Amino acid sequence: MSEKPWGGRFSEKTDRIVESFTSSINIDKRLYPYDIEGSIAHCKMLAEVSIITEEEASSLIQGLEKIRREIERGKFQFDDSLEDIHMHIESTLLQNVGKVAQKLHTARSRNDQVVLDVRMYLKNETLKIMHGLAKLKKVILAFARDHVDTILPGYTHLQRAQPVLLAHHMMAYYEMFLRDSERFGDSLKRINVMPLGSAALAGTTYPIDRAYTAKLLDFPEISRNSIDSVSDRDFIIEFLSTASICMVHFSRLSEELILWSSSEFGFIELPDSFATGSSIMPQKKNPDVPELIRGKTGIVFGNLMALLSIMKSLPLAYNRDMQEDKRPLFDTVDILTACITICAAMIPKLKINKEAMRMATCKGFLNATDMADYLVIRGIPFRQAHDCVGKAVIYAKDNNKELHELTLKELKTFSSLIKKDVFNILKTEQMINRRKSFGGTAKENVMAAIKEAEKNLEI
Repeated sequence: MSEKPWGGRFSEKTDRIVESFTSSINIDKRLYPYDIEGSIAHCKMLAEVSIITEEEASSLIQGLEKIRREIERGKFQFDDSLEDIHMHIESTLLQNVGKVAQKLHTARSRNDQVVLDVRMYLKNETLKIMHGLAKLKKVILAFARDHVDTILPGYTHLQRAQPVLLAHHMMAYYEMFLRDSERFGDSLKRINVMPLGSAALAGTTYPIDRAYTAKLLDFPEISRNSIDSVSDRDFIIEFLSTASICMVHFSRLSEELILWSSSEFGFIELPDSFATGSSIMPQKKNPDVPELIRGKTGIVFGNLMALLSIMKSLPLAYNRDMQEDKRPLFDTVDILTACITICAAMIPKLKINKEAMRMATCKGFLNATDMADYLVIRGIPFRQAHDCVGKAVIYAKDNNKELHELTLKELKTFSSLIKKDVFNILKTEQMINRRKSFGGTAKENVMAAIKEAEKNLEI
């Protein structure tokens, strides 16, 4: 009854139903390169401290490398009876190199082994995501530079508010993704901690050198408490939280692309290669890509909630519930990576209807605040100026006019301080370029922001 590494304690074979239920190989087999790399480092450490011989270590490492090649070539056989990737590799190693394979698990447990694999995997994937976000930010900067003269209405409450530059609007997303990059970078501090050597939960009696293993695996820190080492999944929760925030930004961008591409807005047209049609309505061009991004955001949120729910009531230390941490983690990594890639490819191909955007700034009294500011400069308190312009808006609306379409005589009925020069103030370009406060939408500000961002990204 020793078919399984832990079989010595049991007098009955595991039921096939149980094997199927407890198996995680279909999920965690993607951890194989990290499991092998971690095992090789552990093997070298065991030889370094003379727990095994150099010859034994050499045999084990060759066997592990052979398994790596077999998996990479698609020749490796997976079986539910072996539960997870760790047991698959250990079982195959025994077949390849003989009984010396039984020494590899000395001074470690699957508890610290699996968390090592996940940390190595997540470190690698986080770096890939950060690289992807850097490419996306470059795409956004290039798009912004191309549209420093494109004007569109800025919105609050989904109501036209004030005119802004399209470049300024897109640079808001640059700032969001910049914060995401910083959050992922900061989370690496918690991911990049070496847990191997904690064993099942209490450490080990063998004279291991954890610092040596950490150096081999390029971990700058070593976990300080063996119980916490095997039971900690905070680093995954933090990643899922950061990923959820990042997906919020993708979803908000997607929502705007969906709205802007509608007939009601007509601001943009999605490229044919990033849209789909209707099976019944020949005229339809559907924004399926941004819609799916918006939908997948909910899945990522759910993955965060799933792991929080799994971990919330677990006593220390390891519990088998933690096996379920990988599905939400891997799913989130896949979704986020796909969203980064597809947005970076789609944004440069957006067709911008500059005229529709500009025309939308000419209606809806977007220059009302500027008229109020005009009166403030002439000595009227802002609240009084606000009330004055509000009355002018009602009058203009009743007469089917915009503020800039009223005559000087009409405007003077609301304040004698209004002069002919007000009409220059109410022009769209003037409204934009006068907003020179730091972070404002004036063209010179936006150009400076783009240049600074390009400098930071070394474009």
